[in-house]
Amino acid sequence: MAHLETVPVFRGEGVIEYVERRSAQLVADDDVVVRIEACGICGTDLNILAVPPAHKATPGIVIGHEGVGIVEAVGPTVKHVRPGDRVVIANRLTCGMCDYCRRGLDNQCTNYQTIGTTLDGAFAPTLRAPARALWKIDPSVPRDDAAFFEPLSCVVGSVKRAPFQPGDNVAIIGAGPMGLLFALLYRTMGAGRVILLDVAPYRLEFAQEIGMDAVFNVAQIDAQAEVKRLTGLGADIVVDAVGNQIDQAIRLARRGGHIILFGLRPHDNPSVNQYTITRYDLTLHGAFVGLHPFAQTIQLLESRRIQPSILVTHRLPLTELMHGVELMRTQQAMKVLIEMGG
Repeated sequence: MAHLETVPVFRGEGVIEYVERRSAQLVADDDVVVRIEACGICGTDLNILAVPPAHKATPGIVIGHEGVGIVEAVGPTVKHVRPGDRVVIANRLTCGMCDYCRRGLDNQCTNYQTIGTTLDGAFAPTLRAPARALWKIDPSVPRDDAAFFEPLSCVVGSVKRAPFQPGDNVAIIGAGPMGLLFALLYRTMGAGRVILLDVAPYRLEFAQEIGMDAVFNVAQIDAQAEVKRLTGLGADIVVDAVGNQIDQAIRLARRGGHIILFGLRPHDNPSVNQYTITRYDLTLHGAFVGLHPFAQTIQLLESRRIQPSILVTHRLPLTELMHGVELMRTQQAMKVLIEMGG
């Protein structure tokens, strides 16, 4: 039954307005209504709320996509979830019919919509979403770990792009939430050394506290020399989790190494040292969200071999969404979860 709930509506140019509206209701036959338990603040949310915005979102919607919740109602054609199930959100809704979808490259869909960007998202007590966006997850997985499903799926989908063997040394540029998810996953997979590089003392100290093998402030040391000292030849795999560090990544990789370009900085245009790529036989992988990583990510979370909630530093109510955004933006928090309560 519908009821009124207070939700933060995105108005554009960094403005959030709390308004009262009806709770989510079924509309289409394949709709599902989810009672949201918690939703993580993502770097994408920070970019949406930046002034000027660094990521587009439709004014008038509720943002947020890293949600976990309980199914309350399902449309008549929905078969794979039912009321009472715990679900997480695969927020990118591809069309299935464009040339790229039909080639199996649905991460390159040219006609997609996104929960939390073009459609109402999960910073709300209830969410209506098409059934195909929802993945059932065992209730034994703690809420705070389940909330990492979407960002972890991006990492799972990206890691498989570059050949990896147990014992490989991995250097990750960017020790924010996404960089640390890469670090946790590579450590779980059996990396030899996991090395984090950043310029922010808070992030580097956090990475050290959760047991990363080495952390370096690239503003204070010669990163290439330090990585080579630790690894002998250079990193087998380098991840740019920032989005404009391709030149640094090339310097850190050993000859014949692999570089995963994950971060997105659409306004940056760094120069590329093509000679070094060719001469030292480097392989560069552009990795955008991954192809069908969701089942693997569910299995990984349910195995409990990785527990990403270690990255959560703050849990705030929905009324303090913008405070959580500011904490992450100013690097006073690593990961903020917004709790819906009730």
